[in-house]
Formats: sequence, C-alpha cells, structure tokens
Amino acid sequence: MAVHRHRVRTLLAGALAALALTTLAATPAAASTPTLDRPAAASGWLARQMVDGERFEVVFDGVAYPDQGLTIDAILAFAATKVAGASAARATAWLARPEVLTGYIGDGTEAYAGATAKLALAVQIRGGNPAAFGGVDLVARLRGLQAPSGRFSDRSAFGDYSNQFTQAFALLALSRTPAGAPATGAAYLAGTRCPDGGYPLYFDQPTCASDVDATALAVQALLAAHRPADAAPAIAWLVSVQAGDGSFTDGAGTVNANSTGLAAQALAVAGRPLAWLKARGFLLTLQVRCTDPAPNRGAIAYTPAGFDPATAVRATAQAVPGLTGAGLATLTAAGSRPAAPVLACP
Repeated sequence: MAVHRHRVRTLLAGALAALALTTLAATPAAASTPTLDRPAAASGWLARQMVDGERFEVVFDGVAYPDQGLTIDAILAFAATKVAGASAARATAWLARPEVLTGYIGDGTEAYAGATAKLALAVQIRGGNPAAFGGVDLVARLRGLQAPSGRFSDRSAFGDYSNQFTQAFALLALSRTPAGAPATGAAYLAGTRCPDGGYPLYFDQPTCASDVDATALAVQALLAAHRPADAAPAIAWLVSVQAGDGSFTDGAGTVNANSTGLAAQALAVAGRPLAWLKARGFLLTLQVRCTDPAPNRGAIAYTPAGFDPATAVRATAQAVPGLTGAGLATLTAAGSRPAAPVLACP
C-alpha cells in the first residue's frame, strides 16, 4: 500500500507502521450539503470517516491506536479543497494534546524528524504557529535534527528511520519559515538522485531505485528550496513512467490512487498541466459515484478493483491534493468552509 512512508511513530515505538492496519468506525462529521465538486465530495466523505469527528485510528490485536500521520493527510486534503474546516480544526486541536503530540514526534530522548516536519507543515497550512504548537517549538526541534551532512534524521533508541519523505517534508516545512529551507538540506536531497532522474525512498542503498512517491515529494521540496535544475530530471522521470491512462504505480508495481495522487500534485506544481490532467482523470475514475451505496459516495478507491473500506481512507486523503493540484509549499486552509459536503446525486 502506498502510504506516507516517513517514520510515523506511535506509543508502540513505530511497530504499527509496518503493518496493514484497519481504520476504525467513524463518527459523522458536521452538517453536509450536496456538491457537484468531486474533489470536495471526496474530502467530505473523508471527514465523515473520522473517529469522534477529530482523528483517525488504527487497530492492532484488537486495540485502537492514534494515527496522527493519516489525520494530518486528511487536514491537507481539507485545505486543498477548502471544505471540512470544522473537522480540520478539531483534528488540529487533537494533535496538540500532549499525549497525542509526544506519541507522534517523540518525547525526551526520542525525536522523530519526519513526524516533526509533517506536523509543522500541517500547522502552517492551518495558519497556526509551528514554533509554539502544543507547547513545542516544532521548527527549532526540526532544525536540531539536521546532521552536518544536511540530512534530517531521527534521534531514537529504536534507530534512524528517516528517508526521502523525511527530507522532503523538512524542506517544505522550513521553506515556509522566515529563515527558509537550509541549503545543506536541499543539497543533500539533490545528491540522492538516481541515474535515471528519479529519487529513491531510502538513502544509502547498494542500488539506487527511483520511487514514484518519493520522487513526487522530492520535486515539491526542491522547487520550494529554489532548486529547479535539480527538480527537472525528476519531473521528466515522473512523466516517463506515467501510464497511458494517467496512472502511476508504487514500488511493488501496483497501480494505485496514493502514488497517482502524489505524482499528480507534483506535476501540477512543476507546471506540467497535461500530465497532471491525465493523472487527475485517472483518479476520478476511482471515485465512488451515485450508483454505489450512499455511505461510500465520494470516496476514492485505492485501486481500479473498487472500493475497499480498509484502504479507501488513506487513498482518498492522498488523492485529493492531486485532484486539486494544490502544492504543499503554498497550500493554505484560509477561506475553508466548515461543512463536509456530500456528492450530489439525483
């Protein structure tokens, strides 16, 4: 399954991140109105899947654990479509709770760079202050996790699980601060490019294997760090691996909404409208329409095989920004409507 593969930690010390997990039953979101805007309908469906209207959870051995990373994905999707603002506000408040916050970014001797960067970016998009979120200076914490090489790394007794997602989210978050993204961090990312032009998910591997998801985020990060020359080969690589129907595959070769959504977002930001529209068109073929049961309408299926509740939440969250083409470096929730709309049907 194509997911945000930076180190997403929980109080289980990250053990759950390697498992295929199931989203818990949801509590209905705030009042909804019908819409013909299909990306907005997707965000509306996503909001209605949130537990207690504020978060997502995963289940392992019958026990529910918070999924902060997926909750942040939803916040980004809501901002991209300018709907479900009430759900986004509740989710942001939930993320600021001490036990939720430290369970995600680490506490004491534990500090997780990818989680810190992704949360800082979400706070910025919501119009908050990442230097004072839940009593934590996320920006200072993130800068403190950068090594002299430029790489952003975890400080953890469980090892360093930082990867290309970590690096990209760190550069994107810091590019939105007054000091900007550090040049050493951008240079480190640029230096990991594979011979074919794409970027790998994992660093320091014997063979450099370009990955669609990692390359898509790397493109956004490099452009945000004002390194278009380093982004250009990656953009060309993404276009070269796009299928005729507009889709993209993950590292296992599975055509899916997650990878296609991330690639679509990068192509839009990179100024490749034809490739973006092809990817957007494919994503729309995966959307549950009016011929399906009402509770599922608006969702984005993970694969062309059809709607699966176990994968649709993450697929929808990662597909929506690709549908809108809104880039992470400039994305804002300003002007969002509070309601979570439903797909208008006859």
